[in-house]
Amino acid sequence: MHINCDCCVADSSLRLGRRSLLVGAASVFAATALPNAAARAASPVAKTALAPAEALKLMKEGNQNFRNEAPSLAANGRERRLELARGQAPFCVLVGCSDSRVSPEILFGRGLGELFIVRNAGNTVDTAALGSIEYAVGVLGVPLVIVLGHQSCGAVAAAVDVVQKNATFPGVIGEMVQPIVPAVLEAKSQGGDLLEASVRNNARRVAKRLTTQSLVIKDALDAGKVKVVGARYGLSDGHVEWMEDI
Repeated sequence: MHINCDCCVADSSLRLGRRSLLVGAASVFAATALPNAAARAASPVAKTALAPAEALKLMKEGNQNFRNEAPSLAANGRERRLELARGQAPFCVLVGCSDSRVSPEILFGRGLGELFIVRNAGNTVDTAALGSIEYAVGVLGVPLVIVLGHQSCGAVAAAVDVVQKNATFPGVIGEMVQPIVPAVLEAKSQGGDLLEASVRNNARRVAKRLTTQSLVIKDALDAGKVKVVGARYGLSDGHVEWMEDI
């Protein structure tokens, strides 16, 4: 007689590789380390059935509706809250800037439980951010990742000042903007508005790195299960410019 146990499950997960290990670890953690209610909330319900292209189309349509000031049809009421209490099944990971003027659900007309959002100044991706993105793609089955830069980004402007003026900043702000510096150096050779070119380069570079440095994301890309795109949001016109050829 064969008896399944946690040890067997763990050993099997190790043999299945990093992607399977991520799924297995999340399940074990939810079952053993969290209270019952939290474990249920961490366990995903049925994953979205949207293909990557369909998810991107929804985001494009949502931004168009925002620009046209169309009434929002996003589900945010009591019934939706109760549904989401059983689990989440977002269809898009949005890697965005912490800037208060760039609120993803509003810009794309989405409701509760639809976007898995990772935000920090300059929309960069560190270890914690990457792990969050991998969880969304590898465990929740999210088919779309958008890296969203924006017009007049303060973090990118700080990186421009580092390059042009050898500027320094208090605390760890300087360390925070260092990953953006390569995008600025690249933009210097392109001519035109350095800040705006750097914003676009930064979003494109971060998106490209996700496709090459993460095995979880690369596996999903190879299987046609996810699409990764860069984007730039205009503060003044509300328009999102898409960079799909990363």
